Amino acid sequence: MGRWMPLLSVALGLLAALLTCCYAEENYCFASRAKSCSKCLQSGIGCAYCPDENFNGPRCDLYENIKAHGCSAKTIITAESRMSIDRAQAIDMNLAQSQVYPQLVSMSFLPGEERQMDVEVFAPTKGPLDLYILMDFSNSMADDLDNLKSMGGELARLVRELSDDYTIGFGKFVDKVVEPQTDMRETKLRQPWPNSDPPFSFQNVITLTNNVSFFTSELREEKISGNLDAPEGGFDAILQAAVCKSQIGWRSESTHLLVFSTESAFHYEADGANVLSGILPRNDEKCHLAPNGTYLLYKEQDYPSIPTLVRVLGANNIIPIFAVTNHSYTYYQKLKEYFPIAEVGLLQEDSSNIIEVMRVAFASIRSKMSIRAEDRPKAFEAQFLSTSGVVSEFGNFNVKPGEIGRFRMKLKAHRQIEDNPVCGLPSNENEGTIRVKPSTFNNAVNVKASVHCPTCECEKTSIPNAPRCHGNGNLVCGKCQCRDDWLGAFCNCTKAPSDTVTSMCKGPGMDEPCSGRGDCQACGICACYNPEQYEGPYCQYDRTQCQRYGGFLCNDRGSCIMEKCACADGWEGDACECPKSNQTCLDSKGGICNGWGKCVCGRCECQSSSLAMTSTCEPNFQFQLGACEDRRQCVQCQAWKTGEKKDEEECKKCPFKITMVDELRKPKEVIDSCSFRDEDDDCTYQYTVHHSNDPNVKEMEVEVLKKKDCPAASLLWLLPLLLFLLLLLALLLLCCWKYCACCKTCCQSCLALLPCCKRGRMVGFKEDEYLLRQSLLTSDHLDTPMVRTGPPKGTDVVRWKVTDNVHRGANHPQALIKPNPKELIQYPVSLRLNRKFSENLSRRESKDAEQLRKDVGDNLNEMYKHIPGAQKVQNTSFRMQRNAGKRQDYTIMDTVLPAPRSSYADIVKLTEKNVQSGNIHNLKVVPGYYTVATDREAAGAVEFQEGVESVDVHVPLFVKDEDDDKKKLQVEAVDVPLGIAEIGKRFVNITIIKEHASSIFSFLQPAYTYSRQDGVANIPISREIIEDGRTQVMYRTRDLTAKDKKDYLTVEGDLNYGPGETQKTVPVRLLELTEKDGLLEDKQVKQFVMDLSNPRQGAKLGRYPRTTVTIADQPEPSVMMFKKSTQSFNTSDPTYTIPVVRTRSTDIPATVKWRTQKAKRFNLSGPLKFNPGELEKDIVIDPSAHPGPIQPESFQLELFDPSSNASVGERNTTTVNVTNVMAPTQIGYVSQKAASPGAFLPEPGNPKARATGPRDIHLTWDPPPGNPTGYKVKYWIYGDPENDAQVLDVKSPQAELTELYPCCDYEMRVCAYNIVGDGYETDIIPCKTMEDAPGEPGRLAFNVISPTVTQLSWAEPAETNGNITAYEVIYTPTDDEMKPVGAAKKVKIDNPKKRMLLIENLQNAQTYQYKVRAKNSVGWGPFRDATINLASQPARPLSIPIIPDIPIVDAEAGDEYDSYLMYSNEVLKSPTGSKTPSVSGDDYMMNGKWDQNFLFPGGSGTRNLSTSSSPMSTLSSNYRGAGGSFVTDTTTTTYLSGAGSPYRQDMVRGGTHTTDVIMRKRSENRGYTDENIRDSIVMGELSSKFPDLGGFSYAGMQSSSHSQFSYSLPQGSRARKPSSDVSEALYNLDMVLQDARLTPGVPDTPNRLVFSALGPTALKVSWQEPHCERDILGYCVLYQLLNGGEVKKINLTTPAENSVIIQDLLPNHSYLFKVKAQSQEGWGPEREGVITIESAVDPKSPLSPMPGSPFTLSTPSAPGPLVFTALSPDSLQLSWEKPRKPNGDILGYVVTCEPLHGGGDLRSFQVNGDSSETSLTVQNLTENVPYKFKVQARTTQGFGPEREGIITIESQDGSALSQYSNQSMTRREVFHLPTEVNTRTNVSHTMVNDPYFSEGMMMTTQHTETSGVLTRQVTKEVVQRSVMGGTTVTKKLFYDS
Repeated sequence: MGRWMPLLSVALGLLAALLTCCYAEENYCFASRAKSCSKCLQSGIGCAYCPDENFNGPRCDLYENIKAHGCSAKTIITAESRMSIDRAQAIDMNLAQSQVYPQLVSMSFLPGEERQMDVEVFAPTKGPLDLYILMDFSNSMADDLDNLKSMGGELARLVRELSDDYTIGFGKFVDKVVEPQTDMRETKLRQPWPNSDPPFSFQNVITLTNNVSFFTSELREEKISGNLDAPEGGFDAILQAAVCKSQIGWRSESTHLLVFSTESAFHYEADGANVLSGILPRNDEKCHLAPNGTYLLYKEQDYPSIPTLVRVLGANNIIPIFAVTNHSYTYYQKLKEYFPIAEVGLLQEDSSNIIEVMRVAFASIRSKMSIRAEDRPKAFEAQFLSTSGVVSEFGNFNVKPGEIGRFRMKLKAHRQIEDNPVCGLPSNENEGTIRVKPSTFNNAVNVKASVHCPTCECEKTSIPNAPRCHGNGNLVCGKCQCRDDWLGAFCNCTKAPSDTVTSMCKGPGMDEPCSGRGDCQACGICACYNPEQYEGPYCQYDRTQCQRYGGFLCNDRGSCIMEKCACADGWEGDACECPKSNQTCLDSKGGICNGWGKCVCGRCECQSSSLAMTSTCEPNFQFQLGACEDRRQCVQCQAWKTGEKKDEEECKKCPFKITMVDELRKPKEVIDSCSFRDEDDDCTYQYTVHHSNDPNVKEMEVEVLKKKDCPAASLLWLLPLLLFLLLLLALLLLCCWKYCACCKTCCQSCLALLPCCKRGRMVGFKEDEYLLRQSLLTSDHLDTPMVRTGPPKGTDVVRWKVTDNVHRGANHPQALIKPNPKELIQYPVSLRLNRKFSENLSRRESKDAEQLRKDVGDNLNEMYKHIPGAQKVQNTSFRMQRNAGKRQDYTIMDTVLPAPRSSYADIVKLTEKNVQSGNIHNLKVVPGYYTVATDREAAGAVEFQEGVESVDVHVPLFVKDEDDDKKKLQVEAVDVPLGIAEIGKRFVNITIIKEHASSIFSFLQPAYTYSRQDGVANIPISREIIEDGRTQVMYRTRDLTAKDKKDYLTVEGDLNYGPGETQKTVPVRLLELTEKDGLLEDKQVKQFVMDLSNPRQGAKLGRYPRTTVTIADQPEPSVMMFKKSTQSFNTSDPTYTIPVVRTRSTDIPATVKWRTQKAKRFNLSGPLKFNPGELEKDIVIDPSAHPGPIQPESFQLELFDPSSNASVGERNTTTVNVTNVMAPTQIGYVSQKAASPGAFLPEPGNPKARATGPRDIHLTWDPPPGNPTGYKVKYWIYGDPENDAQVLDVKSPQAELTELYPCCDYEMRVCAYNIVGDGYETDIIPCKTMEDAPGEPGRLAFNVISPTVTQLSWAEPAETNGNITAYEVIYTPTDDEMKPVGAAKKVKIDNPKKRMLLIENLQNAQTYQYKVRAKNSVGWGPFRDATINLASQPARPLSIPIIPDIPIVDAEAGDEYDSYLMYSNEVLKSPTGSKTPSVSGDDYMMNGKWDQNFLFPGGSGTRNLSTSSSPMSTLSSNYRGAGGSFVTDTTTTTYLSGAGSPYRQDMVRGGTHTTDVIMRKRSENRGYTDENIRDSIVMGELSSKFPDLGGFSYAGMQSSSHSQFSYSLPQGSRARKPSSDVSEALYNLDMVLQDARLTPGVPDTPNRLVFSALGPTALKVSWQEPHCERDILGYCVLYQLLNGGEVKKINLTTPAENSVIIQDLLPNHSYLFKVKAQSQEGWGPEREGVITIESAVDPKSPLSPMPGSPFTLSTPSAPGPLVFTALSPDSLQLSWEKPRKPNGDILGYVVTCEPLHGGGDLRSFQVNGDSSETSLTVQNLTENVPYKFKVQARTTQGFGPEREGIITIESQDGSALSQYSNQSMTRREVFHLPTEVNTRTNVSHTMVNDPYFSEGMMMTTQHTETSGVLTRQVTKEVVQRSVMGGTTVTKKLFYDS
């Protein structure tokens, strides 16, 4: 026993820990596992420690938890913080100076604690003001300057209005005086424009002064200056004006305003590196003004960045006002968002309204106030709220001057910083003085904040060798600290040998310690792996192995303990499935099972009875025909001796007796009130049905009203009048007989009814028998003709019926199985509507069909509601019935009615009755036609109109899988209820033979929709193999509304399937719309069908032997959204009407679904269908149609799941607020649920739920009257079925719901119970749990732009536990041991949708650790981290992020940089289209509009497009200005080699060779050498699927977005000459190079021909060594102008030389090149290619290229560059320009698409047309998978050369980037450049993983040169900006010059 006592104590401790496992996820006190009292208290606010030595629970936990576990409240140790206001001088509004209140506050914080403090600030009405005007002095601002000079007086009046103590100053700026911003010619440096000053960067002209006259006179002396490019250097000027306080004259106590006036955009950081000749260092943010006020270091420093300006202006309390013209207004409007307070004003072109702009801006600024917390220690975070508690962005508040502004500051101490406790931080990081102040104030509230890290006194007085610790340890704060090798909670165990401990963990009969479900720990204690599943001393019990009921463990009414169900009170059974009470067996009278059964396990087991019974053994008349109808005949015979049971013997069989009464009971007191008409006397009688008051009487009582309601008696004196009227009617009929044919027919019909007038008319079936094969059936109906003989005049209606399986005898096994009469089955019903059929009715989505479907449904539901158990009709459709006589054009309506099987006769009778009347409620039908069917029989009627001799009967065939191999149906003509015909041939037999097929052919679906843009409709035909082998089936298309050779090309033929083949596809070519059809506004929907027929080799047709193909012209999708974001109603409104509006493409039908959320009484949903032309639809909710009282509430409606041609707009949700309207007071109300002895308890009162934590809800209520034994709390997640609720049994009127989900809506109900059973439940009680800290973000992904720039992205946390409000990114330089070697940078991203960050200016070759975490309202979650060295990673292909506005941060920014985020698509370059531009051209204008794509990364798309090429030739440009600006170019040429291809000697197998070239300033007169490659084109192997074009064979076009192409001119195919110039060139080359026959040892064709442009006239031609059995001796290269001329030849005698540089080419001329190799056996065949170097030339000398002009390789017959635009994660738009010189007239294009790395099918698209620019939308792509696209023009001469591009739609978190894991190598080489060029190159060798290339080694060569002024016309480009280690900046773009 002694040995087990310590084990028992430890087990109790572990059990206590397990009981608190629910806190392990969110309770930071318990989760800290603090080993000491002090560490516990320092874990966070609210943590407490129990020092009681007898306490066995967790010692460190929340105070409430420790107390609940039994720790004495007196002994619990807690900690408190403090706060004091040290100086609080009230604001004096009479003082004309800024003031704050209070002035000094001291606060201490426990870790994680948060405090709030109210702050007051005051700005005087006219306080001191400093106004500095900074104006653009470029030539385009000349008229603006003139206007400003004339406004000196107005400006003075303006500042006097604003302040009595003001100063005003003036500065001017242009741009850096360097090339290319400024024209550096001497004459232009002296005077760039007539009557102008020399160019300058920035100059302070007028220091701040209060002398307005001096200001005006000095301003009038100023003259305009000028520069070249459009963006100006205003940022240099702003920074100098801010930091040069003394030179500008800023005063410390005044408000500082800076007016920045320009009409252009701005240069900013990195433009100096991009544009200037040389790399500039960053701006040092210091003052560098000369004595005359000019900026000195404009050549030595780069422009400042936007983050720098935000920080510097904020630090100097300067508020910017941007007064700009319309050309650049949008850019500054976005720039304004980054400043806490700033304004943007729109200037006129001549700035004539600048005074008004400043006045409006001043007024706006003075009404705002931006609060900041400066000098904040790292351990704290601050927020500013309005007095109502709303958080303000940037701390902005609207405060008018002269008023006291009040706001609230929320200051919070972090618990942890980067997973480290805040108490472990240095003192300067967890304490300090925080200055809280408006950005325009110098005065501040000084908050002395510190983190309080408490310590425990009990730790200072430990008890050594305490008895509690068995003398083997010290007792410290109630806890044993063991010495040496002693273990256990009480130091009573030692480390025993392994086998001894293991044996202690084995129970009787066990082979494994702890049953194999846990670890055997010291002292022989089992720690189960999953304590929530396994339990017991040896983990031998599994808590999931108890019995289940309904799938629930212990019926969810008990707990599984020791593998047995421990049922809750009131439940019993092995699975707790049986309630102990008889509550569920009580009938309506309070008895048990109505005396007709016994209660077993909570259910009534009723005695057998012919009547349908309820669940409590009471007769269920409502389920049958209703209480009234069921007793009608018996009431009639007993009361009046009439009706069908008037025979006395029949009447005695009635099971009840009636009671005649003088007055009937009220309807509320009875089950049913009945009223029927007696056919015998036409009187109406009434009776009621109700339960007997005698509980012993089981039958219901029927009381009949004694008095009938009969019509008045007829009057005999009316007889003569009636006779006269009859004679008059006869006379009129005689006239009609003579003159009116229609009346004559009617009379004949009437006369024909007389026996004497019958003339032998006969009706009957035409055929005797049908023999059908099931495999050949194309329909589930058979139209069999019925004919009429004899005189055809008059109308005959014939009733018919059909019976299934008549071949089965009475004793057949299937016939002996009687169906369940209560079974709900489908009743197909067909009626003929009294309206003509139109084509619109065949289209289900048409407006006419939708309206008619609604009318039919409403009226049929109204008719069939009298059928017990019938539901609403469904699947209504419309068709025509052929061979229907004169009714052939009328509409046949088919629908399905779900109803009980026993209702068949009633449905037929009710349908026939209403059809013969011609009306079904308000629906007009044609009498004489109907069909009602089940799954085994059917009945109906057909009509022979006058003159009609034959009609078809639409007979259902009842084809089912369980049919016999040979079954027979019999159709019978039953009778002729209307007409004189007699039935002749009464029966027709239908035999269906069910074959056992070897295969079954079927279409996959009955309908397909294809767009014309698809070009081809690929229709799959499926084969189900039963017996494998060969088989075939025939297919054929047939016109519907689509026409052959107009909309599509018809196809027919046989499909042959071999063994194992299960599916084949039939392509049907779709044709483009003609011009005429394209102009039609109301285009008809085009459809055709494809049929399967004639299956052979034992096959048969399956479910879909026909499919309908719709050819859709996909319009722009409709956009549907709620009209308003909120709707308001009151409880008295009869309905809630919520409008939904639609925009765009309103001429097509569209559908969207809607649903309610968080409504108390209903959970509604449904579709909302917009018909063509409908712009608005209403969602109507009837609150009275749902149970429960209408109460005030708020709920939401959501739109979701739009149809394929629609989308949901911005307002996809709307909030509905229902407010209360006072109702009249109810007097004398008595609750029907009042408690009485032995009765059910009423619902508990006043239920209230309150969330007490992220996983806990506290629920309270008032006990109901009576003596409840306990309460049951049912709770479930909002939106889940209430049946899935969990039930908690409690004994007191409160409950704690635990282990819930954080930030989750829950619903609850409470009921009390006693010995009778469960009482009434309360209404639903909603409550939402609190938020919890989020989990860690998803995996980090890096898009490496350069060794110093990376794009970091991440995924949203899997467990958000609330709404994510922000992310934080921290990146720290580390060494190889992951230790920090520099300061960490922190960036906070306040927009949770922007999960991407571009980090610039990282240290080159430095390893960084990146950490990202998420935040919600609770706080920060854990970090996700990754470590990477960018220098070891290859740069990714060009990429535009999915989210266009990527945050950009700078690794070299200051400490406050984390408060700023700049987004890359929000600061753009200005256009050059101003009224008086200061540039010489409009280089970046497209059709007169600025090309937004060029301006900034991400400006054109919302998806991440990664482009690469294979082989890839990339032209990357740093061009960042408009005309005349300089460009730094980068060319990347990539060679990809696949498996089995020969490799160059410098290639590594499985690798890729990449050459990167970066160019700078180049002298005008110099040669072009190998290192100057600018552009490349690769001529690859020919692999075309298209036929030989007789002379041209185009191959392997490899391109991204360049004008790149290649094609081959095969040697052996010259019968057809494409043009005379090509023919002439080929002939001349043949005269020089004679082809030799290939013999063994002769080299093959060179594998790859690569052209790389070095300049406008220089070209490098390279190739790969061809395969040869002998050694290669050398190569020969020939080239010649394509239009003729001298053939030039270059011989290379060194085999290692496989490239040559040619420098004497002519610009813009096409050349034909040939390359071949030589061995000892002779020359091999040549590789040919035609190439052109396009460039800008001097107009006066077309053969002389412009110095510095751009150049590119192209071909005139290839399509233009491919431009990709992402539309969604799985679709993109591809566009290209028409070839400039196609080889023939263009008929269209062929586009192919396939995954780059295989694994998918090749998709082809045909695009017709000859427009200048063509586009194609490609759908069903996959994110993060590279695709290769090829575009080829189809001309009258064949196919032109291909244009190829590779594209990837990247996911935001890059989750698929790791699917390829091959190696690549990056190599940077140093090249020798000419002496006048400075080169800086880094060399590194690193092995990395590159996910983009599945095979191949990538080697990169990168070198640099310089160049002069460059002007280019850019028309198509995609931009990527990156920064290279503070030394070079590259912006990569693909473009077409």
